[in-house]
Amino acid sequence: MHILMNLSEFNQSDLCEHFSCPERSVSPAVYILLYVCSAAVVLLTVCGNLLVIISVFHFKQLHTPTNMLVLSLAVSDFLIGALVMPPVLIWTTESCWIFDNCYCISFFVINYILTSLSIYHIALIAVDRYLALSNPFLYTNTISTRTMSIVVSSNWCACLVYTTTVYFNEIFTSSVMCPGECHLFLNEVSSVVDLVITFIFSLSVIIIFYTLVFVIAKKHATAIRELNNHKQPKTQKITSHSMKSERKAAKVLGILVSVFLVCLLPYFIYSLLGDVIELQTDTFLKVFIVVYLNSTINPVIYALFYPWFRKSIKLIITLQIFQPDSALINILS
Repeated sequence: MHILMNLSEFNQSDLCEHFSCPERSVSPAVYILLYVCSAAVVLLTVCGNLLVIISVFHFKQLHTPTNMLVLSLAVSDFLIGALVMPPVLIWTTESCWIFDNCYCISFFVINYILTSLSIYHIALIAVDRYLALSNPFLYTNTISTRTMSIVVSSNWCACLVYTTTVYFNEIFTSSVMCPGECHLFLNEVSSVVDLVITFIFSLSVIIIFYTLVFVIAKKHATAIRELNNHKQPKTQKITSHSMKSERKAAKVLGILVSVFLVCLLPYFIYSLLGDVIELQTDTFLKVFIVVYLNSTINPVIYALFYPWFRKSIKLIITLQIFQPDSALINILS
């Protein structure tokens, strides 16, 4: 053991002898501006997703199966804003990893857990919208809030077990990291498995089910027009209202999924071509930042398209949620 430690120290000193962090090439004013912008992005991500969490958790009307997915996605986005974005933005601004190697390893493990969670949340949202649109009445009777909570909990557990199993096995075989560097490399087999399970499979689920969602939504739009052209019995009016409600939810969540795919695309390309094309560290960081910005954009999408979210923000900011029976306030009208 002693010999291995000495060999490791020799290798590290030998490899790191010519390594140095690149000097900052920006003026002090730009340097300060970068930190101000970084702080603003982190604050917007954390506060925006915290508002979503409080809204869905507090108001009883929002305790629906779909909103359980929205709540869980907001939790993962909140954790990305709180735990992952600050070190990445500091790393980008400083052009060097200023923390120690142990924190680097923790950062990568947390990063991949939360990224995997976000991807599979989006996949679950696509499946959820398909089930709700294909048969709204069956969906209402079979998919309860408790059922969706179990699905969400299982998703968290699966991502935790998978990520820790794959990446902790690689920690002890990763290349030597010099002070100022932060890298964690997977072997070829693990890279392919991770690419298939984390990205290709989940992206296939998202694309397939949202294609089905748009086909069903188009059929519903045609059915609604036909119902509106005739005198509607009460049961047909209920069906028409249900169809409109589900189509609106599918439209909003479709925008959410589309934005996510756009943000994920650079990282997906990087995963495929990273071994073929030698990419610089700053390119690697920019790719990561684009993925993380999705966590900032999601609450903005809710605010733009969900009236209940705007109303709940008003109630939260004015502290009306601390009043008795505030959880029973009608925020969907």
